[in-house]
Amino acid sequence: MIVSIHQPQYLPWLGYFSKIEQSDVFVFLDNVQFKKNEWQNRNRIKTSDGWQWLSVPVIHNFTQKISEVEINNTVQWGRKHLNALVTHYSKTPFFKDHIGFFEQAFTQEWTYLADINIHVIHYLTGALGLLDKKFILASELESRDGSTERLIDICKQLGGDVYLSGKDGVKYLETELFEEGGIQVIFQDYHHPPYKQLYGDFEPFLSVIDLLFNCGPDSLSILKKGE
Repeated sequence: MIVSIHQPQYLPWLGYFSKIEQSDVFVFLDNVQFKKNEWQNRNRIKTSDGWQWLSVPVIHNFTQKISEVEINNTVQWGRKHLNALVTHYSKTPFFKDHIGFFEQAFTQEWTYLADINIHVIHYLTGALGLLDKKFILASELESRDGSTERLIDICKQLGGDVYLSGKDGVKYLETELFEEGGIQVIFQDYHHPPYKQLYGDFEPFLSVIDLLFNCGPDSLSILKKGE
């Protein structure tokens, strides 16, 4: 059984969903330290002037885990994000298929960042056609603190014998510990596929919503081309 483990990100890119597609179980690593201004509270969309960030404002301290990070709701970020999607994607072929979900998500008040991230990821997974995928919260499992040890413990508890790592895992994972635990490690090697977008030349590494708005039911087959 293939297990992949990743922090819950905001509006993730195609490679994130490729990991979900290739896994039997996907674990949201919500019990590790939050890193601001990476991908946990922001992502990119395409506009007529190039790409731009959509960032969720957060209230946090340096040592907080992702599951503990609160959203700063004194800022009307939800309205801003919704307006950005309407402004930049309303002319895409499949905008109407998905904007209703984002209207609901962005007008609801969320307390914790991880909650909206996971809510949106669940929707996007289904919208891509990845049905019946199993998701688990790492905070609901027991694990040691070491980065490699934590991943091994999660895999063992879930019955996983293959761990699908991101490509950067090769820089820090102690693969010999996985081998000792009877777990094979494979590294993702995702090559971003091009697809038809608005606004001129193709821009890679955007949120997967760019793919969905532009390509609709063809999105999953396009996403798989990068695997």
